[in-house]
Amino acid sequence: MVKIALPALLLLSSTLAFVPEVKARPGSITCDAITNSTLTIHDRVARFQPANLGADLSGFSKRELLAISKLQKVAHIMDKLYLRQAWSKNEELRKCLVKKNDKDLLQLFDLFKGPWDRIADNEPFIQGVPGHLTNANFYPEDMTKEEFETWVATLSPADQKKAKGFYHVVRRNNQKKLTLVPYSKEYRDLLIPASILMQEAALLVKDASLRKFLSLRGKSFITNEYLESELAWLKISPESKLEVTVGPYETYTDGLNSYKSAFEMFIHARDFESSSLLQKFEDSLADVEAQLPIPENYRNKNLKATPIVVVNELYNGGDVAVPMTAAYNLPNDEDAIAQGGSKLVIIKNVQEQKFAHTLKPIAETVIAEDQLKNVNFDAFFNHVLLHEVSHSNGPHLTVGGSPVPIRSKLQELHSTLEEAKADITGLFAAKYLSGKGLFPNITMESFYTTFLASSFRSIRFGLNEAHGRGQAAQLNYLIEKGGFKYDATADKFSVDFTKIEESVSSLVKEIMTIQGDGDKAKATTFLNTYGVIKDHTAKALEKLKSVPTDIQPIWGLDKK
Repeated sequence: MVKIALPALLLLSSTLAFVPEVKARPGSITCDAITNSTLTIHDRVARFQPANLGADLSGFSKRELLAISKLQKVAHIMDKLYLRQAWSKNEELRKCLVKKNDKDLLQLFDLFKGPWDRIADNEPFIQGVPGHLTNANFYPEDMTKEEFETWVATLSPADQKKAKGFYHVVRRNNQKKLTLVPYSKEYRDLLIPASILMQEAALLVKDASLRKFLSLRGKSFITNEYLESELAWLKISPESKLEVTVGPYETYTDGLNSYKSAFEMFIHARDFESSSLLQKFEDSLADVEAQLPIPENYRNKNLKATPIVVVNELYNGGDVAVPMTAAYNLPNDEDAIAQGGSKLVIIKNVQEQKFAHTLKPIAETVIAEDQLKNVNFDAFFNHVLLHEVSHSNGPHLTVGGSPVPIRSKLQELHSTLEEAKADITGLFAAKYLSGKGLFPNITMESFYTTFLASSFRSIRFGLNEAHGRGQAAQLNYLIEKGGFKYDATADKFSVDFTKIEESVSSLVKEIMTIQGDGDKAKATTFLNTYGVIKDHTAKALEKLKSVPTDIQPIWGLDKK
């Protein structure tokens, strides 16, 4: 048995006993106020097709299975933590639902991680709940964007970075003035037990690199310093049976600025066979960058090959509401990216279920009959891969003057444009790499037609969601340029294979130029023009009402 010193773990264990219980805040929602809205809960839940998710764990040792069990408990803590980040009343509200024993309403609440329907423009589905909060619980609910920016201008450079960074919330002090509070303090009651479980799981896993990450990440929860553990995550060995992602990552919940990161967790079993097949994409990044239809000074000069991991998901928690994530490219922290690059995780079993239960029936409904033969899983799978790889392409800092992160300029519009960029650049990359022979069994007709069908899958998630609005913008732009066509007589969509390549190239240039310029006014105009639902799209969405919007997981670990 490997022996590891445990002073930090013992210290945390002793500290845990003194963590105060979180009490209900003033103005709490009562159970009596919880009732269904005009749309039935059954109809909302029925949009998500139950799908079995898991993997063969017969090759895992008893110690590794015990580690997975402890990590599953961390995922449950991440659920509680994210609920608190999304809204100050979420924890109370969920307790009310449990007490009321309304199983359907509780199921929907858990699917969306809160009381707002994410694919119906964040409509509340519980009576008495306010409209969706732009500030979430990262900022005071009464704080305006103007107040925030005025306050930030008074701070030191170091505190300005924290205010615009991932790991501090903004609160009002006793004098009602804005102040910064680190996550480690704000969420102390949840992060301490999560840290202990992480340290315990670290002792049980066999792979040294995974052990290091779990240990360092657990300590990050206490110190609020995440860079070292981010770099350790990037270095988890390709030989590790488990791939674990946990911590504050995505900024979609921060609707005010896209600054603050939400906690999430994924527990995966590595798919070694698929991972080895996809290693060839690691070396393609620079080649694609050189082909982008943008000026030289807009290119990413610090491009690094993105390690690719293919996994099957075992469990998740935190900021992982439906629609389910099929792949992710992390970290998002610019400092970590600058030092260590990024890593792409492709979740194969989730993708397979999404394609079978949603994309195939969508294509059969909206795609011209003579192009249906082009829709296939391999094109879908590889475009998701290229989407995630393409997050690394193009400018990440503004061009000209003193470069700053694009995120700080585009703010709440950044996530939508970034998802659109990754989508369309992935399609651009598919064409280039196909010409290099990297897709011997996938035609470009399949890539383009499958992408078109998948547009409706994403748009159905709603325009309030970054992927959904980004996909709507792409669909409308490509129709305007002639790459996609709508036949009003047949009420079907198709690809014009003579125009699609030029249309895709034009859109790549449009988005990357806006990003490189950090031009929020142009970003606003672009999204107001294209990131909308046109009449033909609305008709298609109406026809798709009977098709599941996405999947909801049935975890194999829960069955065990």
